[in-house]
Order: sequence, then C-alpha cells, then structure tokens
Amino acid sequence: MFGNIYNGKTVFITGHTGFKGSWLSLWLTKLGAKVVGYALEPPTKPNHFDLLNLDIISIIGDIRDKDKLNSVIKEYKPEIVFHLASQPLVRYSYNNPLETFEINVIGTINLFEACKNVDSIRAIINVTSDKCYENREWFWGYRESDPLGGYDPYSASKACSEIVTSCYRKSFFNLEDYGEKHNILLASVRAGNVIGGGDWREDRLIPDIVRSVIKKEKLKIRNPKATRPWQHVLEALSGYLILGQKLLEGRKDFADAWNFGPNEDNHIDVETVVREVKNRWSNFEYEIDSTNHPHEAKLLKLDSSKARNLLRWRPVWNFEKTIDVTVNWYREYYENGNICSLQDLEEYIKCAKIENIDWSVN
Repeated sequence: MFGNIYNGKTVFITGHTGFKGSWLSLWLTKLGAKVVGYALEPPTKPNHFDLLNLDIISIIGDIRDKDKLNSVIKEYKPEIVFHLASQPLVRYSYNNPLETFEINVIGTINLFEACKNVDSIRAIINVTSDKCYENREWFWGYRESDPLGGYDPYSASKACSEIVTSCYRKSFFNLEDYGEKHNILLASVRAGNVIGGGDWREDRLIPDIVRSVIKKEKLKIRNPKATRPWQHVLEALSGYLILGQKLLEGRKDFADAWNFGPNEDNHIDVETVVREVKNRWSNFEYEIDSTNHPHEAKLLKLDSSKARNLLRWRPVWNFEKTIDVTVNWYREYYENGNICSLQDLEEYIKCAKIENIDWSVN
C-alpha cells in the first residue's frame, strides 16, 4: 500500500492520543513505520489510544510548549509530520476561545518553526477541518479555492491555521525554492465529520449515543436537521496517507490544500444518523433539545473532486457500511470486551482492494 513508502520511515504525529491520531498511529505501525507521537494525555477514559497498546514512542507534551516540541523533533528526526493536535470542539470553543486559538493557531506555528531547521523532514501535513470555510449554508460542496472563515472560535481558528499554512508554504517552504533552499513540502487537509469506534469525546454525536446506551439515559439532540458529511475515520486517513506518499516522493504539485469528504449520499442530517444507529442498537431513546444553544452551522458539504481527480482517492464505504462498522465496534467492546480496530482496518483495506482503489494496490 502507498507504494510501501512508509515502511522504515520515522513518522511524527502530533495529537496521537486522540481519536483520529490513534487510528493513524495504528495504520502507520501496520505499514512498517516508526511512529513518534507527541500529545497531551488521552482526553477520556476509556480511550482508543490506551486500548490499542501500540508499540510506538509516545511523548506526553503540549503543542504550546515550543521548547519541548523543538527538542523532541530534533531528537527523533522524522521524515514526515502529521499535525493533528488541536482543540477540536465547537461548543467548547465558545467558552474557551483563547485556549482554542492558542492551540489551533499558535500551536501550528510552533510546529512549523520546529520543523524549519530539521534536515530529515521532507513533508508536513496539517490536519484542519471542513469547518474552515466561510459557511454560506448553501447546497454545493465547498472547494479548496472557496473563502475561509468561521462563525465560532473553533471554525475561525481552523481557518487561521489554514492561512498560517499558506503563509509558511509561500514564505519558508516556497515551491520555487524546493530542492535548493529547503526540502520540505507542506500541505493541509480538510475532512468531513469522521466517525468510527473508539471515540468518547463530549459533544460528538456517536459518543453521545454510546453514553446514552451505557448509562440508560435519554439522548438529547440539539440540531436534528443539521446536515454534515459523515465518513468513517479510515476514509480521511487514507487520503492523508496517499497525500503523504506524494509529498515524500517529492511531488511538489501536491503541496496544497485538499478536501477528503464522502459521497453525496453520505451528507446526512443528525436525526437520520441517530435513527440509523437506533435501527442497529435499539437500547436508547432520544428527544429533541429545543433550548437555546450557541450557533452551529446547519448545512455543510465538501467537494472532493480535486482529490478524486489528482490523487485518485475516493471513499470505500457507503453510509450504511460506515454505521454498521461503527456500531459493531462499540457493541463488541461493551458486550464482549473486544477491540475491533485492527479487524476494521483489515476489512477496509480488503474492500479498497476489491474496488481497485489506487493506494491499496500501488
């Protein structure tokens, strides 16, 4: 897979103890990479990272601690960096805007500064968010060329992180100087609402449903008609990994911003997602919470035609399969004590091979 490019490579992941970072760490270890993670302690108990018990170098540190970050990157000399460390929650950002901007913007700058003078680094991928776009509540998917923005502090901070990425790509990792003044290719990625087993963060739909099942409490949903681009976490990660492959190969045309979103039929409203989960795991009830809440976008879609055409990336699982796999992960964990992450990864790869998707066969 991925041209076997990660085998033997040292890969640095910020935010490796989080939901998406732990899944990426798992996949990279299976690709033969030496994974070095830098993150805060896992945000919940239980958490996916601890359950996986991966054979990686795990360093507990804050992305805002630039001295420690500098020291770690210089010590381990990675060849590619995946930046996932962030404050990832919209409603939390309303109550903690300063922290959100410090982590998501200054933390990104700290990372780029740490990477500038490390000769081993060939590629950096900054993982931002589909919410980085100026949301106009329209039915068309946002393209990478659309304006950035953000109503809430979280979304605005991710737009800022994208602007910082563009700035550093022009000012310090300029493509015209690649191979002469520097050897780093810098890209950013924007994925849809990722779901899958092993997420227990507050204020996320699937973990909220799981808590309702386990605690036997009625689920309250805030915005039942809010539509999001739902996809399994492995879909986004496959995009990040194929982009990383291109950057490590020195393909400077790929040092850019990229969307990785689901097919059109995976743009589903919140209440439909809840009902689909309930059809598979009926041990909970739900109600609409009509009290006033901070503003959240009602409609959000991504246009991933750039990734489909140039990276030859495309989703593997449809919405029904994504929900099946996700619900099964939690049922197996709570009812049988099983961790199905590796099983899910292997099934995903198998399905990608059947579909003859480029990254799975080249």
